[in-house]
Order: sequence, then structure tokens, then C-alpha cells
Amino acid sequence: MWDVSVIEDAEAAAVSLDPVRARLLAELAAGPASATMLAGRVGLPRQKVNYHLKALEKHGLVALAGERRKGNVTERLMRATAASYVISPAALAAVQPDPGRFRDQLSARWLLALAARLVRDVGALVTGADRAGQRLATYALDGEVRFASAAQRAAFVEELTAGVGALIAKYHDEDAEGGRPHRVVVALHPALRPTAEVTAEVTPEVTAGGPPAQD
Repeated sequence: MWDVSVIEDAEAAAVSLDPVRARLLAELAAGPASATMLAGRVGLPRQKVNYHLKALEKHGLVALAGERRKGNVTERLMRATAASYVISPAALAAVQPDPGRFRDQLSARWLLALAARLVRDVGALVTGADRAGQRLATYALDGEVRFASAAQRAAFVEELTAGVGALIAKYHDEDAEGGRPHRVVVALHPALRPTAEVTAEVTPEVTAGGPPAQD
């Protein structure tokens, strides 16, 4: 079972979003179970659970974990193929975000477009690496910083942009034989508060390679 699996197919995405099937996926992520076991947990007839399991299995969201005899019946034990799932923007190919349509480093919507592309591209790379039985070389940094003022935040953005831009300029080799391009994305946004209340505010988003855009 993978920690995270990316759903790239539109039909598989639709299957996973069905409330009953999503509940079954959650149950099977916790451990293998048969249709009979699941029926008692979700309050549905076994036949209906079987119907949903077949749909999930068809799209690779669940898989056979084993079989067991119960009286004169052989039960199939199913398990989720991942502990959690992410739906790739590729599943909405015609309307997926395209950060190339505009570039505004202070736009939260542009940050969303970048994040969507990140999910799409890394998802496709993970799928390809899994099929080839290879390890995918990636790196991610996640942290939190508390600014005393908007001025400090702006200064941080300026230094971050300059620092990452300098690193890119130092290591980028356009003529490297056999070299492979890598994409660098750096983002900054307010951390969500513990409560559901989120205060709307102007947020700087930074993509390595240039200073923040000005209005």
C-alpha cells in the first residue's frame, strides 16, 4: 500500500468522489475486509457493497488482499491500494489550471495554478517511476515563519527571491551534456489557523527566478 496515490483518470476520480465509495476506501485503508464485513460497518446490503467494490477495483483503487473460507462461501478480502488519494488536475484535462497563461507572483490564484501543476507533474512522474520500478529523485522543504510586520514579510520575500535566484544562476548549465532540467517552486502563504476562520489578506507568493511583481 502506498502512502499517497495520484488519481489521473477522470472516471477513477468520479468513482472515488462517490460518498459511499469514499467511505469504503477509508475503511479499506485501515485494513483488509470482505464485503460482508464492510456491509456491517457502513449499513448497506452485502450485494450493494460488492457492487461498489467492483467499481473501485476496476479503477485500481482497491485490490485483492486474500481470501478466506466462511462456511460454504469463499470471501474475498479487499484492501485500498493507498492510505490516501490525490486527484490530479490531469483528470480535468480540458479545464486544468495553466500557470503559463499569466504570471503574477502576488496572486493567490497563480499560486493555486502552480500547485496544481506540481500535483499533476509529480503525480505523472511517480506513476512512471512505479511502473519502471525506479526511485524518483525529489526534494521538498516545509516550514513556518512568523513575521512581526508586513514590512518584515516583504523583506523576507526579497531576500528569498534573491537567494534562490542566485542558486539557480550558480548551478544552471544550459549546455550540460546529458543534463536534465528540474523545476523549482517556492511558495509563501499564511498558515491556516486552528479554527475555521481565515482572515483574507494579500499574500506574497514567490517563484524562484525573479522578484515579486508590482502593481
